This record gives sequence, structure tokens and C-alpha cells, in this order.
Amino acid sequence: MRSNRAVRRAGVSMAATLPMIAGALALGIPAAHAADGPARDTLAGTKPAWATAKADKGATSDSAQVSARVYLAGRNAGSLAAYAKAVSDPSSPAYGKYLSAKQAQSRFGATEAQVAAVKAWLTAAGLKVTGTSRHYISVSGDVAAAEKAFGTQLHNYAKGSKTYRAPSKTASAPASLAGAVLTVTGLDNAPHKAGSKDQLPPPDAVFKNSGPFSSYYGSNIAGTLPDAYGTKIPYAVQGYTGKQLRAAYGAGSYTGKGVRIAITDAYASPTIAYDAGTYAKAHGDAAWKTGQLTQVLPKNYTKTEECGAAGWYGEETLDVEAVHAVAPAANVTYVGASSCYDDDLLDSLSKIVDNHLADIVSNSWGDIEANQTPDLAAAYDQVFQFGAVEGIGFYFSSGDNGDEVANTGTKQVDTPANSAWVTAVGGTSLAVGKGDKYLWETGWGTEKALLSDDGKSWTNFPGAFTSGAGGGTSRTVAEPYYQKGVVPNALATANNAAGNRVVPDIAAIADPNTGFKVGQTQTFPDGSAQYSEYRIGGTSLAAPVIAAVQALAQEARGGTAIGFANPSIYSKYGSRVYHDVTDNPTGSGLAVARVDFANSFDAADGLLTSVRSLGKDSSLSAVKGYDDVTGVGTPTNGYVESYKRR
Repeated sequence: MRSNRAVRRAGVSMAATLPMIAGALALGIPAAHAADGPARDTLAGTKPAWATAKADKGATSDSAQVSARVYLAGRNAGSLAAYAKAVSDPSSPAYGKYLSAKQAQSRFGATEAQVAAVKAWLTAAGLKVTGTSRHYISVSGDVAAAEKAFGTQLHNYAKGSKTYRAPSKTASAPASLAGAVLTVTGLDNAPHKAGSKDQLPPPDAVFKNSGPFSSYYGSNIAGTLPDAYGTKIPYAVQGYTGKQLRAAYGAGSYTGKGVRIAITDAYASPTIAYDAGTYAKAHGDAAWKTGQLTQVLPKNYTKTEECGAAGWYGEETLDVEAVHAVAPAANVTYVGASSCYDDDLLDSLSKIVDNHLADIVSNSWGDIEANQTPDLAAAYDQVFQFGAVEGIGFYFSSGDNGDEVANTGTKQVDTPANSAWVTAVGGTSLAVGKGDKYLWETGWGTEKALLSDDGKSWTNFPGAFTSGAGGGTSRTVAEPYYQKGVVPNALATANNAAGNRVVPDIAAIADPNTGFKVGQTQTFPDGSAQYSEYRIGGTSLAAPVIAAVQALAQEARGGTAIGFANPSIYSKYGSRVYHDVTDNPTGSGLAVARVDFANSFDAADGLLTSVRSLGKDSSLSAVKGYDDVTGVGTPTNGYVESYKRR
């Protein structure tokens, strides 16, 4: 189960939409001169969409405090985006000609003169510089100083049931800085954070599956339960293991040897080394070697109660164990953020890029697109572009709420998976049969109906939608070149005649009803901490699985980095390297029976029996060809080998 950035962001208007992030902002190019005066450059997207005249509650007190980050555009933001595209495109002469982290910074990063000029501007306005990195300058001060620096007044605005501060007009910077400033974040103080969610049980409260189970799909038929779709159905699998997933996605003899995968989440599980080692031994995965699993952690953690720090431990556990199960020889570096806020998650991503900690980065967190602001989108995209020029690819889970209508009331995609510079990973329901044989996949979408009191029928079959792979058409990100000619025009133009980004790009197992078994130390009812195992899913399983498959592919091509993978992924579209996943692969309805403990631990409070229909993803559909549930499809036996140099 992925963690969703914002638990949700407090008081958000779910119907809100953002202005189109296109052109200069999408590529990280400094904005043009402001219309209201030649002395300032506007910083596009810094006034949030919810800061409307109707919601305006008046000026913020001059003495109120502001903490902000001023992101640096660098030497030439347009050239950074262009080079990132060129080195990632298999048809480009520059394909694969990556730069080192030092070279990328020297070529595209901010100069000392730019940093000095930006600092001088900020301090002259009365702000205090509190920190400097390669990417930004952090400042603090009162509202009066911030208004002076950024050429806008700060007002209080109603946002849902709460009130937050935001600029009354788009912020700007002096034109004399010659475009050195990319954007500024922090002028609005609405929460920008991530948090773990429902299907990922926190380790401080034990979660166990009941049973009966299938050991592989269809191995145990629920003969005493009612039919579904005219036939008896199997019990849900107990949880697939690495051996089954490697077979399903064509790992062959590849193990990810020589490849490093990074994983980002918030905080860090204190028992990860023990849990990962115990799990590997229990399921026949290769034992972890000394130094194979490392962690890069902040000096201090913040906002632990607000972010529900313990809830992130299970996310890290799933990501680490899934990566190792599929790519057992790959090195894994976990980079934990000091909190669930965007600024801290960005810091984790920047650590990977600035120090080239890995070639492949798995990220199982996100938020709804309506909560993303253009200033943060620009900051994220800049990090992804720096990664691309270094040969680093970022993989983000696409979401677990389908089209998000049931969750938010508005059809939308998730972010950062919507970025044109990342690989968005969608989800499937996976059937692996006897002998680890791949049988079929559907798009992940679940409808649930409970067993009737008399045990003779399913109540209101097939029941209500519960969860499904995120996908759809962005409202804010322009259609990237690599999707043109592959993504159906009806999807690309759903929100804009000019065409927008469609999510996802590729997919893998996600359905928790055909999910993956993980092992984690959890707190039992008697207060003891014990290692236990349970089945789990979500696109936060799909993302590390695809990241691991990419590690196998990188090994197959002799260790040369794949980098930003989307141009390569789409160039292979229509070939035999993908399973073309549809919602109805067998020609009839599909479902599994599931029995759960009512108290999530034991049978003391009874059992809950339900039927879970497969391939029922809200308004989204997995169809022949590209679709907005599974993208181009899932890897076949030929996918990894397709990266082998001929």
C-alpha cells in the first residue's frame, strides 16, 4: 500500500484544479518579466489556486513569521531540461551520455555569484538566511520582510474549514537577478506533507491475515462458499513470494548484480535489518550480504506525531523486501526523510541526485494532483531532471484510489507520478499458477461484497468499489513527447485539447487480494514486539517491483544505467516484451474469496468473509493497448532481455 502525501492536506477543496503547468514552469525555465513592471520577474505558480478573492479573509499580520525556500534555477534551466531529454531518448545521438553529479552541478547548477546575489537580495529585504544547499536557500523572517522580498502581500484565506496564509498575487524576484530564482515555496502555510494510509497497517499494531489461503492462484477453491460469476472461486493467495514474482516477470538468471536501487520514504524502521534478513531466510531469497542494505538518514526527525512516523515503518519494510525478492543481488540504499513534508522528501531525493547514490529510485508515496502547487512541481521536476542527466530514473506509485472520485469527489491523478520526468507505475491483479507459471493479469480494481448472514449468498454482489490502481489524465502537466502516438487521443485530450500527461506508464502486481507477503516486527496485544508476516498490496508494491525489474534490465545491458526510462519504455510499446493487460483476460468475471480476522489479529472477535471482484477499477479500464490503469502493460519474459546490447 502506498503512502499518500497529505493525510490529506488539511481543509483542501477537493474540486480545486490548478493552472496548466506547461512551457517554462514544466521545464524549470525562469519566468518572463512581470507585466506590472520591468524591474521584477514573476515566479509562476506561487499563488495557490485556493487563494481566491472569495476566500480572502484579509491581510496577514506584519509580525507573523514566515519560513520559505528560494529554489535556484541554476546556470541554464532550459538547457538542463533539454539535456535531460536528449540523454534519455534512445533515438538521440546523446542517448546514454550521462554526466557525473559533479559535472551536472558544474554545468547546470547555480554559480557562486548567483547564490551570493540571491542571498544579498533576501537579506536586504530583512529576511534571515537559515540554510543553503545546491538547490535552494532557506530563509525566515516576518511577513513584512517576505512581502518586501517577493513583491506581494500575504493574506489569510479560507481553505475548506481552515484558514491559511498565501500570496495575494504571484510572487516575483528582482529582474537584476537575471533569472537565478526558479521558484519560492513556503509563502503559503497550508500543509504540504505525506502520510501512510489505510491498507498499510502500522507496525505498532499487529496485523495478520486469517485464511484459508491459496498457495498459488486457484490452488484452494472455496467449495462451501456461494458462487461468483457463475462458478466457484478460489481463496486469496497467502501472499506471493520473490520466486513467484521473478518467474511472472521474466527475471531469468538475472539478479541485479552490480546495480544500486534507492528507496525513499519518511523516517526509518528501527528493525529493518532484522526483518529483511529474517524474511529472506524464510522464503528462500538470497541472504543479505554485509553492506548490501544501507541507510542514509537525517540527523533529526521532526513532526513524528503529526506524520504518524510509526506508520511509515511498514512502507519501508514492503519496499526493501520486495526489491530484494525480485533483484536479490542488487544493492539497496534507503534514504529516509526527516518528516512527511514535501520539503523533507525533496531533500531525500536531492541527496540521491547530489551524491549519485543509485541509478534507480523507488518511491511509494504521493498525493492527489489538486493538492500539488506549481511551485513544488517545479522544484520536484528540477531534481528529476538533474537525475536524468546523471542516468538516474525515478519510479513513483500511481495511487490506490482509482480515479480518486470515491476518495475526493473529483476525477484526478496523483502526484508526483504525474510529472513528465518520472515513471508512473500502475497496478494489476496477478494470477501465478502451479509451478510459478504466469497465468494472467487484470487491471487492479476491487469491488467487495460480504457473505450474507445465512452464508448462502454475497450481499449486494459484486458490492462497492474499495480500491484500485491510480491513473487517468493530468489537468496540469502537458503531454510529454514520448506518449504521443502511443496514448490514445481520447485519453490525452480528456482535460485539454492540446493534450496532457496520462498516468501510468507501466504496471506490476498491486492488488492486495493477489498480493505479496512481507515480514515485519509489530506490537502484539500483550505488548510484546514480534516478527510476523502478512499479505499486502497497493501500487507501493508495484513501484519497487518495477524498480527491481529495471535493475535486472540494467544488469542485462552490462551495468550501463537506463536512466529516465520512459522514452525506452514507450519505444518498446506494441512488442512482445509487455503483457497487454485487460480487465477480462479469461472471458468471464473473476473474483477471490477472502477471510479476515475482525480484529486484525485473531478469531476472538469473529471472522469476516467477503468476495473480492477483480478488474473493477472505478471509472478506469484496462483495455487492449495502452490504458490508464496499466500503461503499456507489465513485463514479459522478454522485457529484461530487450535491454541487452546487441
